[in-house]
Amino acid sequence: MIKVVIIGNGNVAQHLLKVMLKTDEVTIVQVFARNKNNISHLITENRITSNYDEIEEADVYIISVSDNAITEVSSHLPFKDRLVVHTSGTSELSVLDNKNRKGVFYPLQTFSKSKVVDFSTIPICLETENESDYKTLEILANLISKKAYAISSEQRKSLHVAAVFVCNFVNHLYQIGNQICNENRVPFEILQPLIIETANKITELSPKEAQTGPALRNDTKTIEKHIEFLQNSNYQELYKLLTQSIQNV
Repeated sequence: MIKVVIIGNGNVAQHLLKVMLKTDEVTIVQVFARNKNNISHLITENRITSNYDEIEEADVYIISVSDNAITEVSSHLPFKDRLVVHTSGTSELSVLDNKNRKGVFYPLQTFSKSKVVDFSTIPICLETENESDYKTLEILANLISKKAYAISSEQRKSLHVAAVFVCNFVNHLYQIGNQICNENRVPFEILQPLIIETANKITELSPKEAQTGPALRNDTKTIEKHIEFLQNSNYQELYKLLTQSIQNV
């Protein structure tokens, strides 16, 4: 049985809390949250605190707050020589206070409070200062996911940048596509099978092998028609930039 205290009440904290509450081998000892109302729908109020001095003993303390707050939160913890980890994709191990043993427990996924996720498929990137703490995090990760990886701080930075390209930027392109459809009274759902097939295809092919479209074919007439069709100058520039980037590859 692994005893866990979760510090934070944002998207990642709430998803971790939900999955760990369902895991028999994990005990959620406590949740630290400045506003109990943000988390009380998931766990009883007697297991929520906003007082650092009331934080109870556990095997792992998971700090799941904004990157800017990790150092401050870890410095306020009133104990020493315990395993304290953060869930950030971009913050180094060193942002944690030196008085405790440090680690990273980074689930690489996009989280929204209203969207249920299958945690068993989520890769969890782990980093610690010593092997015994790594084993503890590995056991915890394997209790909620089928995929745990030893990833250094520098590697995690590269993953996070790559994730912005394949997730955040791609989703912004979905938004643009959705707007284009709305402006022309076309149901966006018509594009959804294409989106799903494109995502599924890269499980079998490399992204480079999966690339299709007028930019790859250097279909200049189609490209010119598309640019002419787009009335939004920002969309035009983005179309040109992505077209050129595909052709450069």
